[in-house]
Amino acid sequence: MQITLNINREECPLDLDPRTTLLDALRNHLGQCGTKKGCDHGQCGACTVIVNGRRINSCLTLACMHEGDEITTIEGLGAPGALSALQGAFVRYDGFQCGYCTSGQICSATAMLDELREGWPSHVTKDLTGEAALSDAEIAERMSGNLCRCSAYPNIVAAIREVAEGEG
Repeated sequence: MQITLNINREECPLDLDPRTTLLDALRNHLGQCGTKKGCDHGQCGACTVIVNGRRINSCLTLACMHEGDEITTIEGLGAPGALSALQGAFVRYDGFQCGYCTSGQICSATAMLDELREGWPSHVTKDLTGEAALSDAEIAERMSGNLCRCSAYPNIVAAIREVAEGEG
């Protein structure tokens, strides 16, 4: 089927099998290899992208379901020499080791900070009527869909905290 996807503010026409996942469309048909295929079951978060401002696992959704949606991948968040705030913080805090999960972590954290600014509670948010305090437990809960096999979690949390506090 012929579809057009809006990837990183660019219209991308594609002719795909309707069963093609968004992840496979990005990697295999558009050359957007920053989004990683980890488990291919929606359990690790390496494939996280932002669709219409919300983070999703691109391995669990079909590309044809997202025609007309605004899709942002790690390539759309920043570029060499013009990194996003989170990308820069991940570099400063060494929020990656092997780097395989990093694109999903950064996309997820970007959307997570937007959710936090919009007042979305998490399962550990204590006060549902006020602003959520960005405790380690709050960050861990909100980022729980993204796994890091190298266990760089303390550095990931520090990078997220720096950006969140810098925005306050």
